[in-house]
Order: sequence, then C-alpha cells, then structure tokens
Amino acid sequence: MLPAIFVSHGSPMLAIEDAQARQFLASLPEILPERPKAILMISAHWERLRPAVSSPPANETIHDFGGFPPALYQIQYPAPPSADLARRVAELLGASGLPTDIDQRRGLDHGAWVPLMVAWPDADIPVVQLSVQTRLGPAHHYQLGQILAPLRDEGILIIGSGSFTHDLASFRSSGGRIDAPEPDWVHAFAEWMASALRERRVDDLLNYRVLAPEAAHNHPTEEHLLPLYVALGVAPEAVRHLHQSTTYGILRMDAFAFGSVTS
Repeated sequence: MLPAIFVSHGSPMLAIEDAQARQFLASLPEILPERPKAILMISAHWERLRPAVSSPPANETIHDFGGFPPALYQIQYPAPPSADLARRVAELLGASGLPTDIDQRRGLDHGAWVPLMVAWPDADIPVVQLSVQTRLGPAHHYQLGQILAPLRDEGILIIGSGSFTHDLASFRSSGGRIDAPEPDWVHAFAEWMASALRERRVDDLLNYRVLAPEAAHNHPTEEHLLPLYVALGVAPEAVRHLHQSTTYGILRMDAFAFGSVTS
C-alpha cells in the first residue's frame, strides 16, 4: 500500500537549480513500497470554489510564473492524464456529499510538474490534479484526504504539493540567495508544525492558525499549506518526516509521508 506524501515545491527554480530539496525529490521513488499506477496531485496553484479534477486529452505543462530564466519556460512534462482516475476521485468525493467538477482543459501547473519532473523525469506515470478550496480551510482538506484514502489500495500515490512556509513578501530579505539563513519566525513555525505532525496532534494542526507561532506571517494565505492536510487526512496515524531544508531563508522545504515507506 502506498503512503500519501506532502512535498514543498518551493520556487520554480527547483526544476533547474541544485538544492537539498531537489536531491530529496530525486530519491522519492526509492522510498516508496511500489511504483504508483497513477498519481493524484493536490497543488497549491489550482484554487477552485469547490473540488475539481483534471481530465484533459493531454496534460499541458503550465508555466504559471514570470520573471524566471528562459530555460524554465522550455521545460515540458508530458505525463499522460487518466480519465479513469479523474472519474474515480469525483465519484468518491461526490458520494461523500462533495460535488466535484471534471475539468477537461486543466493541465499541470508548476506545483505539480516541478516536483514530478525531478522524481519521475520520464513522465511515464499518469497524473491527475485535484484543486484546493482555500476559503474552506484545513478541516475541509483533512476531510478530502479521509475520503480519498481508499485510493492507496488501488495503487494511487496521493501527493500534496505546497510549501511548509510561504511568505513571499519577505523574499527580498534573502537577497536572492538560495542559501540565505532561516529567520527565527520561520524556524519557530516550522518546528511547531513538524512536532505536531510527528506527535499526531491532529486537533492542534487543524487549529494551527491560532496555536502555531507566527502562523499568519508564514502563511499570509493558506493555499500552500492546505495540500498538507489532504495528505494528513489519508493516514494520520502514521507520520514520517522525510526531509527538512530551507531555500532562500523563508521557504522551508519539509516533506512528510503518511503511511508506510520502505526506508
């Protein structure tokens, strides 16, 4: 049975820039107990008012960013879609009272294709995206994970892709240096979250906005943390901290597994 995974995708530059987080992502397939039949990707970069799953004829590589080197815009990640998985996700959510749209045009945004191209560069595993509903908060996304948990038995890898910390307004403080030091307000929040996850304090995690130090500073808006709650909902009883590093000082790149991994 596959775990659910949360990864921090960081800057789009992770696709071409060496970093500890990139090295971790490259090793991700090795720690999974089996090769996924397909991947369900919950990316912070697809927000909808209600759940939607992607089911296009082909997965377009969406370059949803600006001001980066030309090499980034030339990258294509042509992973096949999966109409069957899209329908299965919509059925599971719909049966639990969450009507779900099937979007026949949506491709893969950088929150999906950047980590996937590092982990599975051959782009030969079908990928479906599920949107986040930012205004509905952590409890709703935790419920999504609970509903989607049966997919683990079907060979589907569920990946939440966001960022453990994400205050881009403070990016200038890094001076554009990938190795900029981590400020205290980033460290305090990330360590509180990591501890709560390792100790399986689900109620505290659902109320992180009130309980965690510097929560609103690290996440002025919640979309980059909500994919974590989907993954947590899949298997809250088995949490493993897979990776910890920082890029540009303000982006913690932590990753977690929820369920069994091999190493």
